[in-house]
Amino acid sequence: MTARRVEAVVLASQYVGHSSPARAIAQACRDTLSRPYAVGLTLAADASLGRRACLAAEGTLAECGETLQVNLGEGPCVQALERAEPVLVPDLDGRDDVRAWTVYAGQARAKGIRAVFAYPVVNGDRTGSRAGLVLSLYDDRPGPLSAADLRVAGIHAHAAELLLLSVPTPADDALAETWLLPLDAVIHQAVGMISYRHALTTDQALALLRAHAHVEGVDLADLSHAVVHGGRRLPGVTTRPPPDAAP
Repeated sequence: MTARRVEAVVLASQYVGHSSPARAIAQACRDTLSRPYAVGLTLAADASLGRRACLAAEGTLAECGETLQVNLGEGPCVQALERAEPVLVPDLDGRDDVRAWTVYAGQARAKGIRAVFAYPVVNGDRTGSRAGLVLSLYDDRPGPLSAADLRVAGIHAHAAELLLLSVPTPADDALAETWLLPLDAVIHQAVGMISYRHALTTDQALALLRAHAHVEGVDLADLSHAVVHGGRRLPGVTTRPPPDAAP
């Protein structure tokens, strides 16, 4: 076991049984870094972030950065999962660094994000794996991430993974209460409702929801809330007939 892995195990052990383990790990990471980076932590079943949960967003820039990636389906988290290696972008004005996610980069700059660093923990060693956990750092000024801070991010990302693996399988509601942020729960609910109503796959339902949010210029979570709690129907989509409908 590597020294980094040992440190991750020791760190994770401090938060076993914590009421909000992911947020505690993210805040601990933030407190340890040499700069006041905002810290986000995302768990994804696919690199498009279609099936994902934002586990933590410590700091305003992290809230913005994580939300944009979910809204757009692109960004450093997506690239980090696809490459199965860290994505380190010291300046969002650098065209070469952001060419895979130019829309995200433009909107992130408008929110005050100038640099972003994404550290993935991918299941298995296969490059190109599309599932895993990503710890992201956001800065309001351009500049490189130091080797020491990259190491800190890696240790905390692995600690978060160990905590997830150590969690027993509770009821879905209990897991959501412990690990997920409330806004993510409503997005998952909206995707499920749209998928059922319109006989779509969950990926198709998410793409539809994203498209309407983009066209209307609203946040994905706000539109999801309207679908789940406000009876909102998306226009231009045929609704599935009820099960007892006559042929």
